[in-house]
Amino acid sequence: MAMIDTSRDTCDGAGGGTGSGTCDDADPVTDHDGPDTGPDGVRLHVQRLSPPDGRPPTATAVLIHGLLTDSLASWYFTVAPDLAAAGLEVVMYDQRGHGRSERPGSGYRLDTFVTDLERLLDRLDITGPVHLVGNCFGGTVAFAYAMRHPERVAGIAVIEAKPATESWLTEISGILRRVVAELVIHEAESLAWVSAHRGAHTARLAKSAARLVRTTTIAEDVPESRVVSEEQVGAVRCPVLAVYGADSELAGQDRWLESVLPGTRTVVLPGQGHSVLAEAPTRIRELLLSWIHGCEPGTGATATDAALDAREADAS
Repeated sequence: MAMIDTSRDTCDGAGGGTGSGTCDDADPVTDHDGPDTGPDGVRLHVQRLSPPDGRPPTATAVLIHGLLTDSLASWYFTVAPDLAAAGLEVVMYDQRGHGRSERPGSGYRLDTFVTDLERLLDRLDITGPVHLVGNCFGGTVAFAYAMRHPERVAGIAVIEAKPATESWLTEISGILRRVVAELVIHEAESLAWVSAHRGAHTARLAKSAARLVRTTTIAEDVPESRVVSEEQVGAVRCPVLAVYGADSELAGQDRWLESVLPGTRTVVLPGQGHSVLAEAPTRIRELLLSWIHGCEPGTGATATDAALDAREADAS
């Protein structure tokens, strides 16, 4: 595996990466490695999937994962290969501090995550409008990027996510306080409980999250992020798809988002909680493909109609 060099004009795999990385977009799977995605020179691990048989992609989807326990693996093992097989160029990356990307001691405000995405796309030479697909905190990054660069976003699809409003800040701050209390102050006891009740895989994720919180200022930095008003959210003009689990704490978010962004299409999946991406990947894949293809020029209202039909079916 390797990482993309976002501080240079070429992607030769240099710059301290662990792999041989290449910029050959004809490869079905391309990994990159390199430094300097942001002002603090952090390196991000990136993986790109191209359509099979060298077919030109119909659009580019950038997949952004969530906070603490997440990484690009959550996309790779759920929907990413199918999106590429359907004709999309898929870009996934580990956000700073996560997965195989570097873990700086500080620098974890939302604006910095957005700058990482901005500079990453620049170094990958992806200049056309992209479809941003964000899970949880990744969706918050997607909204923030679209507000900063509306001309570079063809559409947003978020899963269990909301923009960085005051209510988001209150919620994420509370979550991080609980993480500090449970996974740092009482780490041994908490990890033992997770292992016994949630299994070894979840325990490994929790251990990784504890290490990130313990060794960085992420728990202090994220709550210091700049928030946006409802008016700023309402200024987003690209198409938006939002998916929530009916049993999630964010289940009521769909109505609020539709009121602020009248063009938003929401889907609420019954019997699903916050981990809907992992638990219902087939449904998520169907929704994403319909939405992204429907957003492309000349495809009419296909995605809109599909999202509306899906919501009506799911709510019944």
